[in-house]
Amino acid sequence: MSGEAFDWHEFLGRWQKEWVPRDDVDEEEDEDGGQTAGPSRPGADEAVIGAAEERLGRRLPASYREFLAVSDGWHVDQTAGVYQLGGAADIDWFRDPYDMTPLYEENLGDNPRKEDVLLAGMWRRALRLETDSDMSNALLDPGDTDEDGEWALYVYQGWGGELPVRYPSFRAYMEAMYRGFHSDRAQRSDFVNATTRVQDAHVADAYLLALRGRYEVALSLLEEARSFGRPRSAVLLNQLRHLLAPRSPRDYGRLVDDPRYLAEILPVEAMTPARGEWRLGGDDHWLGMMAARGAARQTAATVLGALRDGTHHYAPPGPWGRAVAEARETARWGATDAAWRALREALPQWETPGPSLLAPIGLLADPVLGPLVTPERGREILATPRAGQTGPVPEPVPDLDPPGLAWLTETTANRQPLDGYRCVWVEGIDPADLPALIGEEGAALSGPTDPRRASWQAPKPHEREGVELWEDRPVVAVGRTAEGWAFAFDGHSHHHLHKLFLSPAQAASSAGRAVVVWRDPRHSSPGERSAAFHLSVAEQGEELYAFTVRGTEIRCSGAIPDALDPARLFRPDDTELDCELRALEALHTELGLSLPRFALTHGSLHTFTTRSWTRAPREGEGFAYVTLGRPRH
Repeated sequence: MSGEAFDWHEFLGRWQKEWVPRDDVDEEEDEDGGQTAGPSRPGADEAVIGAAEERLGRRLPASYREFLAVSDGWHVDQTAGVYQLGGAADIDWFRDPYDMTPLYEENLGDNPRKEDVLLAGMWRRALRLETDSDMSNALLDPGDTDEDGEWALYVYQGWGGELPVRYPSFRAYMEAMYRGFHSDRAQRSDFVNATTRVQDAHVADAYLLALRGRYEVALSLLEEARSFGRPRSAVLLNQLRHLLAPRSPRDYGRLVDDPRYLAEILPVEAMTPARGEWRLGGDDHWLGMMAARGAARQTAATVLGALRDGTHHYAPPGPWGRAVAEARETARWGATDAAWRALREALPQWETPGPSLLAPIGLLADPVLGPLVTPERGREILATPRAGQTGPVPEPVPDLDPPGLAWLTETTANRQPLDGYRCVWVEGIDPADLPALIGEEGAALSGPTDPRRASWQAPKPHEREGVELWEDRPVVAVGRTAEGWAFAFDGHSHHHLHKLFLSPAQAASSAGRAVVVWRDPRHSSPGERSAAFHLSVAEQGEELYAFTVRGTEIRCSGAIPDALDPARLFRPDDTELDCELRALEALHTELGLSLPRFALTHGSLHTFTTRSWTRAPREGEGFAYVTLGRPRH
């Protein structure tokens, strides 16, 4: 509160003037048998307040004293909880009649937070304010004070089983109840007053400010309007919040009922069940919810299916839509930074289909472009003027893909470097041609998908009919590097390079130069064998050179360029990680190899299953395939 003056006469008078009952409550009769005229009472004089303080043995906090002087009690009218605050003569110490203190004290632990200690002690020292409630209490705590001497107010709903809700002062509580009073009545056609008009003007202003890129000001206005329950405030606010936190689901209410917004909003609503994160009764329940909000059930089912199989395309009209299509074509081969630059340039051309949409939210649901919208890029969308509005253009968000291959040694989301990776690069071909060169029989590109999920969900050799146990057929993500190489990458290989290894470089090189790199999975236990690093280069179906390094053992063939000499790259006195980094940097410098980090670790790419990277055991060669699982009971 910072000690600022507060006009209780104006605040309570406004509340009194705006008073109408809730739709679900009949007007109560006053003492004379007439209908109550509102929540207020006449104020208490100083002698009455002083007598209450003498009885309680404490001076009341300033905001509560000032309230009593204007209205000696109040009909709060919460939907569930406290209904009536008593006057100065009604209040008394709570004294913990339900013995709550031991329950809270026993959960404090050895190093409790200050707020938990305060809450545990609140029950025995708090002042009880309510005189009518639904098993709820409004408790002022003299032990929980701020720099202005205000006491915190706790509302405890005994039937809810939850922690009490804390307000920093009595004034903060009353302001929250006033906003709740408005929110409960926001849908009434006859509930129009100065406050509703001000908040509705805030919503209109916030909409224009958001389109001009001033989203932070718009956010503040919409948060306030939302607390008053004003129309459009929630759906506009959720769009801002969604782009600021793109992975958090948002509820857009009945916006799917309007055909102007259906194509943008319905796919966004379907993202959670499409990811398998819907926990409330499965698809039928979600489809029923969409139908209840106005979306045709079959339309919702079709959108959900397209999101699941990766075929959904965000396809808005006009110049923005053309830029989206071009960006998708770029991003689906891994060039996510270039795709984002195209979207950024076209953002000012985005047009809103109506006054309830302030940003291209539908972009989030596109399986290829949606992953590109990081929180930083979401802020960039919101800070960019669009829909014909003008304003300052934000500084571009930096690109996310580093050059080269060194990022393969960096920590990923699980704080570990990629645990085993392998890749085939082919120079001068279209990535769509890779399945024909190195794919298993009948291999074709999948729709864009999370390459990690595709790899994890791929069946094991013993689970596939017609696949020998010795075979190693990885699911690879496909794309094109910045230097124009087509690549097929497996970043989740748990297989180890061994004597049965058969490099796919020769098969891949029938159309041009091909490079294969395989980095063995690392070992976490000391004493295990060193990880292997393999390089092979072929052209026109012939291997040019190759090497495999494991520990101090190096096997070479062909005329290896000096820059890629494994003896120079893998020095015995250096760590495995240092040697790997040196080799990856040399591959980038000498051959121009790179990989798009963001697309491979966070994006969606086409995938296919390759031919086996191991050959059949020859006579006298042993082979074992072991699977581990939990025993059945």
